[in-house]
Amino acid sequence: MAHNNLEFFFEETGSMNEEILLEPFSISGYSLFLKREDQIHSEVSGNKFRKLKYLFEDMRATHKRAILTFGGAFSNHIAATASAGKLFSIPTVGVIRGEELEPYIESNPTLQYASRCGMRLIFMSRSDYKDKDQGEVLKRYIRDLHDYYIIPEGGTSQLAVKGCSEILSDTDVEFDHVAVAVGTGGTFAGILNSLQPHQEGIGFSVLNGTFQKEILDKFSSNSKYQLTDRYNFGGYAKIDSELVRFINKFKELTNIQLDPVYTAKMMYGIMNLMKAGYFRKNSRILAIHTGGLQGINGMNLRLKSKNLPQIEI
Repeated sequence: MAHNNLEFFFEETGSMNEEILLEPFSISGYSLFLKREDQIHSEVSGNKFRKLKYLFEDMRATHKRAILTFGGAFSNHIAATASAGKLFSIPTVGVIRGEELEPYIESNPTLQYASRCGMRLIFMSRSDYKDKDQGEVLKRYIRDLHDYYIIPEGGTSQLAVKGCSEILSDTDVEFDHVAVAVGTGGTFAGILNSLQPHQEGIGFSVLNGTFQKEILDKFSSNSKYQLTDRYNFGGYAKIDSELVRFINKFKELTNIQLDPVYTAKMMYGIMNLMKAGYFRKNSRILAIHTGGLQGINGMNLRLKSKNLPQIEI
């Protein structure tokens, strides 16, 4: 069913999250909670919901013909944008990194889902994709570019950060630390903007490096945070048997599914910091579950091809 009132939909749906005490992981006097952003919507979930909220509202106001955005083969952003486009009857176009992927839409869970939501998929060579922000490159793939409302890869922008600043609620002031996985940095910037003076933000980069500090400085004036890539397991979408075991054990103990690209690495990092004594005794820690569960099927295909253990669903 299509929704015409975007503002009402986002306001009502965005309040459907809660903080869950993770008793099996609250060790050594710490209290660890998980904010279930993954539950606010079945398809447009977590931080992608937050990032798209004001972007879709702005798109409607500009009267553009369609939304144009970018992503890789298993992109949460592509899946969420396609789903939101279907919900609001807004045409969407996804520019996908890697022209070699075009014949494999039906065997790729993310691309198949996006296509069935009505998203038009355009496959761009990897060399061109590196220069996709240059207008002349994009025009080779998209005619009448001025008709499209362009959302950057990952969705990070001023409006996206504004949406992510709404992740925390008034009751979250009771926490000492707020942790989140970091990709482009937009979600973390939004969270930093809504922290109270007594709170510290902790970002777990899922890529190699902490280059996202540039984005954080651009969109937030809050410098009370830590950002580490120590728990990225080798880089973006990289995963090994140890992390798979952690994901499966976490689900066994809590009945909560973690995604392998973002939230699992954050939770693994938090547990290590707790064991290492990073947090003061009696600290209250809030971790943000940013969704991304749609990528598990694709990750399991990759794990299977390498004869590695599967993520239990």
